[in-house]
Amino acid sequence: MENSELNIYDKTIPSFGVAGNFTGHLEQAGEARDFVNMKTKDVNAPKAIFPTYLPKGQSSKNTPEFLHTFPFDSKKIIFPKVEEKLQIEPECAIICQALWEQDKLINLKPLVFAASNDCSIRKEGAKKISEKKNWGPSSKGLSTTLIPLDGFEEGCILDDYRIASFLIRDKIVYEYGEDSAVRNYSYIYNNLIEWMLDKFNNQEDMGPAQNIHSFLLESNKPEKIMISIGATRYSKWGQENFLQKGDQALVILYPQSLYTAKDISKALEENKLDLPATSILSQTVEL
Repeated sequence: MENSELNIYDKTIPSFGVAGNFTGHLEQAGEARDFVNMKTKDVNAPKAIFPTYLPKGQSSKNTPEFLHTFPFDSKKIIFPKVEEKLQIEPECAIICQALWEQDKLINLKPLVFAASNDCSIRKEGAKKISEKKNWGPSSKGLSTTLIPLDGFEEGCILDDYRIASFLIRDKIVYEYGEDSAVRNYSYIYNNLIEWMLDKFNNQEDMGPAQNIHSFLLESNKPEKIMISIGATRYSKWGQENFLQKGDQALVILYPQSLYTAKDISKALEENKLDLPATSILSQTVEL
């Protein structure tokens, strides 16, 4: 289902990611230690929100310049120079209507969702999460198929959707991330919205996190915001294998009422990716 009115490739929409919203992912990625000094009220809560793209506003004195580079591409990933370890981060992304009251973000209304690859560099020494996320054009991915939401609470359309991810190398299909239900995010629906509002307004510049409220103000208090709400856990193969030139990286959001995991794998093996009611992102890795 194409949605012409809402499109992340409209460069006026800032984008963010949620760190630690799927149990076990940070440990697999070797990033759990980065958050050891960041305390949360709830042990199951995500750790932080991080920026991946911010449109330039009238003032950008606080926003790192590299975050103004638009990183999304629906067809390819360009490998970062000098880096060796790059992984798919399979996620569900939502685009929200943002409601402001003076300088405070007071509500987020999710409008659509799509398959997202919050592709990440695995490297030591990065001070902020964002430094591993946006290394230039074609460093991230979002499906152009945006699926309208009929609400954002238990019982809505997202309850039916699952996230699957694969890597095709030398014509062999490998499962890259664990096939996971969207509803099984640690924080989803109302508690996720409340948590995000708190972080967007109050997150401190501490450890790997940044003060994203100042970034939003410098982006002229955007009317819409895109958030990739967390990466799933990797399969054993996905955890141990990094992207290479020529790989095809795929993230698929599909309704379990229409397809099984075997249906999705079979469609990939037969190269039949035109699956109704799905949001599919397919990117080729280039150097």
